[in-house]
Amino acid sequence: MAEFGDLRVSEAITVPAWELSESFVRASGPGGQNVNKVSSAVQLTWHVQASSLPAALKARFEKLYASRITADGRLILEASEHRSQVLNRTAARQRLAEMILKASIPPKRRVATKPTAGSVRRRIAAKKRRSEVKSLRGNVPGEE
Repeated sequence: MAEFGDLRVSEAITVPAWELSESFVRASGPGGQNVNKVSSAVQLTWHVQASSLPAALKARFEKLYASRITADGRLILEASEHRSQVLNRTAARQRLAEMILKASIPPKRRVATKPTAGSVRRRIAAKKRRSEVKSLRGNVPGEE
């Protein structure tokens, strides 16, 4: 049987076991009689704001996964791809670890750049050509 303690995301990031709660539900899909008897699907719940992660990491996580976080600030992951409860628990915890790891990478700062002189010239020339085309669409003198 696998040991499910603290969730180790990286060398520096660990989610304590008490922050995670798991519930087991019946999975849908194929599996014969087993699917009707055994609660093998796992719902992993983690309260993001109440977690012990650094504030900056929590903020990035919430921004990245805002659509998956409930109104009370909980992230609910469901894993039902395996027929085994243990494998589903492992899959859900692995998915959470990957999500936290993705959020732990700070975004690169954008360095503002100026357009090149050539691109400015080409843009202005294109605008002038377009202006000429539109100005020729006016009324033709002497025709009414």
